[in-house]
Amino acid sequence: MRIYESNDIKAVWDRLNRKPLLQQSITGKVREIIAAVSKKGDLALFDYAKRFDGFELNAQNIRVTKREIDEAYTLVPDELIDTIKKSARNIAAFHQPQKRRGYELKEGGALTGRLVLPMRRAGVYVPGGKAAYPSSVLMNIIPAKIAGVKEVIMVTPPRKTGVVEPLTLIAADIAGADSILKIGGAQAIAALAYGTDSVPMADIITGPGNAYVTAAKREVFGKVGIDMLAGPSEVLIIADETANPVYVAADLLSQAEHDEMAASVLLTPCKELARKTALEINRRLDSLPRRDIAKQSIDNFGTIVVTESVDEAFEISNAYAPEHLEIIVREPAKQLSKVANAGAVFLGSYSPETLGDYFAGTNHVLPTSGTARFSSPLSADSFTKTVNYVYYDKESLEKCRGDIERFARAEGLFAHAQSVSARFDMEEIL
Repeated sequence: MRIYESNDIKAVWDRLNRKPLLQQSITGKVREIIAAVSKKGDLALFDYAKRFDGFELNAQNIRVTKREIDEAYTLVPDELIDTIKKSARNIAAFHQPQKRRGYELKEGGALTGRLVLPMRRAGVYVPGGKAAYPSSVLMNIIPAKIAGVKEVIMVTPPRKTGVVEPLTLIAADIAGADSILKIGGAQAIAALAYGTDSVPMADIITGPGNAYVTAAKREVFGKVGIDMLAGPSEVLIIADETANPVYVAADLLSQAEHDEMAASVLLTPCKELARKTALEINRRLDSLPRRDIAKQSIDNFGTIVVTESVDEAFEISNAYAPEHLEIIVREPAKQLSKVANAGAVFLGSYSPETLGDYFAGTNHVLPTSGTARFSSPLSADSFTKTVNYVYYDKESLEKCRGDIERFARAEGLFAHAQSVSARFDMEEIL
């Protein structure tokens, strides 16, 4: 793992910058899929399921049955089911206080207010096939339910046999999914956005997916809400001489094993820590089951930067705006005020970002690729919208009619002014 000096800032940023997530060739194919599903509905949806998932999907077998969910429970150890339930409770506890309340402001006969309303229907995408992501199921469905969403539809691609991964089904049941559909890929996103005979149209679509799913979410945004366009995962660790290189290396590799595009970054003013961490990464790589993926990630995007100070490390981190930020320094909590941009922050030697991935309760659906500069983690707020309302009695409107008319005429909108004046001038005419 190559070590850089922060004074070679161009080389550092050349290393940290990754290629754009979405390729034009993928976007073109995704647009074709969306167009077909929006026009042909189930006919196109079932055809794509057979073509891409190898499953003969139809209106009768698209929905996961209670029997399938019950059978899933018999295939998973009780201890693991208990772990999923504990995680769900932690996630619920963290997200419950996020529920916002509306408010009213009243002065005489003038009243203004704001309603906070849950979205009616949410679609949650969960990757499937050979993989199982029960943690993503919990992280998406539980906040939606806490927000008050009446119907949560989870979609996930099945195996060729039509079976959905048991862990995914159990997590969905524990989280409170209202229905589970055996569809995946860009076609599932299109179905949720436009609706078909078998798939109700959603108000928002959340959840991770591959490049095709991400491209589809981008294409349907505007027709339906989305959570975010998630890119490859990333962790940035700020550490000083008190950090244990074994912990740091292990945390960097935990991101590297995600995929070849994942980025693992260490910023430290301690050259010795930088050297020992690089050696520890090389030592640990060979023992990883996903060694090839992790090695390619480290070779492509693994970066260690020796900074002039911890403060400079925070400056670089804030410019990078990492998805996960670990702060492993002396008195880490005192450094929290230096964080300007990050998806989630993990403080101290015993708070690895894996804790947030699975169990702490904080949401692991986080902004990536620098978008933490302007966006936030998935939350209960993600599934709500606000509505403003106004009530003025006659006396209150008459008090401010001159201001309103003056403002409207200044913008050249005379009908706007007349919509107020007519309420009083008409009385004189009558």
